[in-house]
Amino acid sequence: MARSRFSEGRGPSQRQLRVGELIRRRLAEVLARGEVHDPELNALSITVGEVRASPDLKTATAYVMPLGGEDRERALEALTRNKSEIRRSVSKGLALKFAPEIRFAMDETYDRMDETRRLFSLEGVRRDLDDD
Repeated sequence: MARSRFSEGRGPSQRQLRVGELIRRRLAEVLARGEVHDPELNALSITVGEVRASPDLKTATAYVMPLGGEDRERALEALTRNKSEIRRSVSKGLALKFAPEIRFAMDETYDRMDETRRLFSLEGVRRDLDDD
């Protein structure tokens, strides 16, 4: 039985990275232009930070964040509610064999960066870093 590269800890392939970036750009364009016919979704300004494609390229997870980080749940609900229309709109602009199923998740990158900055600002950590 063949194992995927992801399960061996090697990370995504170049193809997965390339397809993820293509989907990210197209998804950001679809959301910015308001191509989805949902006034609630179009009222939100959503940033697409990253898209990770599965090894078979049939599913993609889009990591998103509403502008200012507010209304996260509302944004996720609106995206999930319209995911079939978003999938259609995204796939129109891409030359892929399959239109990938798009799943949405909150982008926690900025939260993790803030936590890292906070940890580096602690007195004990600064002292340890200064000793080096």
